[in-house]
Amino acid sequence: MSKNRDKSLHLVTLLIIIFSIITSSMGILYKTGGKTYDFVNQYGDTVKIYGDGLYAHDSYFMAPIFRGTDFTILFIAIPILITALVLDIKRKGLKNRIFLISIISLFTYYSMGTAFGVTYNVLHLIYIALFSSSLFGLIIAISTIDKEQIENSMGDKLPLKGIYVFLLLTGISLIVAWLPDILKSLALGRSLELIEIYTTQITYVLDMGIIAPTALICIYELKKRSRIGYILLALLLTICTVVGVMLPIQTVFQLKAEIPLPIAAAVTKIATFVVLAFFALYFNIKFYRNIKSSY
Repeated sequence: MSKNRDKSLHLVTLLIIIFSIITSSMGILYKTGGKTYDFVNQYGDTVKIYGDGLYAHDSYFMAPIFRGTDFTILFIAIPILITALVLDIKRKGLKNRIFLISIISLFTYYSMGTAFGVTYNVLHLIYIALFSSSLFGLIIAISTIDKEQIENSMGDKLPLKGIYVFLLLTGISLIVAWLPDILKSLALGRSLELIEIYTTQITYVLDMGIIAPTALICIYELKKRSRIGYILLALLLTICTVVGVMLPIQTVFQLKAEIPLPIAAAVTKIATFVVLAFFALYFNIKFYRNIKSSY
């Protein structure tokens, strides 16, 4: 049964790699020669539309962010996922399996944001396939790790107090970064300032609805030294690390498109996550060193 699940996991991971190469490369390279144009949204606001490439029907503000995300996925995340897959195939062990799980979780986060956040385009079916394969790949991968493996392999050198503080700050930071925008819109009796042509801000949903609560749940589970606590920790540390790399890249794409970035936004929504990413990387290294090499 375990061998069958391993084969299923490796096959699904291969599909994730293929689908993500298609989505990310087309996001960066595909051009249609179109130009920007103005569009009046459902709230009566005039929104500038990107007009070119895969994100031709997305806003001029969001399209560079999507392209920056694609760049990060194509040149950083996919090579790491390929490495994780090769390591897991060559040597079955808890350290390699958790590494693979954590990278798949990153693609689950990416595919959810793409499938639900990008305006409908020619890759819609690929977005669905990538989201489905990432989600079920994550479920399959987690199911291959049992309680006994965790108990036998985890050492006692994790800086848990520091990790608890990091997880708490991560959960709070995500709420502090996005909640004021929502409260402001409710106070003014209108939609979000940057809602533009979209029905919602998917990042707010993912970060405040999933990542922040997961960080708090992880603290609770780690205090019990539970299997899921260690798995959630690996997932969160990896996602936080890569997001800390992704945000500056997105910013570069926005600046290249001559989109002004307020200083306040740079501090609260970029610098904070970059700092958290450094701590996430530090704790990630500590986490994998804490796993006994024989497992």
